[in-house]
Amino acid sequence: MGANGQAFFQNANLRNLTPISAQLIGVDQDLKAGDVIGVQLGDKKARCKVVQAVDAGLPFKFKVDVELVEGQQCPWKEKLTAPAEGTPKVSQHANKRRFPRHRISYPIEMRDDRGGGVPMHTNASDIGGRGCYVETLVPFPLGTPLHISFWIGEEKISTAAMVRASDPGVGMGIEFIGLHEDKQLSFQAHLDEIDPPRVPPPI
Repeated sequence: MGANGQAFFQNANLRNLTPISAQLIGVDQDLKAGDVIGVQLGDKKARCKVVQAVDAGLPFKFKVDVELVEGQQCPWKEKLTAPAEGTPKVSQHANKRRFPRHRISYPIEMRDDRGGGVPMHTNASDIGGRGCYVETLVPFPLGTPLHISFWIGEEKISTAAMVRASDPGVGMGIEFIGLHEDKQLSFQAHLDEIDPPRVPPPI
């Protein structure tokens, strides 16, 4: 639905792809944060929430950052494994996950290791045994070294980390590069326990 309340359909370009977000270029409609729109790529469709929309002027018109609505399948998943020219290679890395991610809000402590800054308390919106995604309007640059701490029950876990995906206006993907395999496994088991995998209904 557009700003005038009427349904609209148009072509647009995709860029800045991650498993849960993308940017639409060339949108005619003046959409607002929180709007939900349908996005179709080939024969795959999904509902997406508008994170922000910026008037970029001609020829780009509006640039719209969107995020998949919870439970929706990513229609641009194949583009992550075989990115087109101009698509950030980081998305290809983000798709090669050993552990499934959980779309839950999980508290973490994050510190920028470049200057020994003050730790920031925030919540990951997407997290697994080897990394997480943190929603923020001003993400750290790609490759920024971080120090991440979180809790598994009463045990505090700390690890070196690195920004592997940086999506301005949306958030950043973080890999836990210093977490030993046994801790990865125990953390994934902890996440599976608090957010059990959904079993699809029988056909």
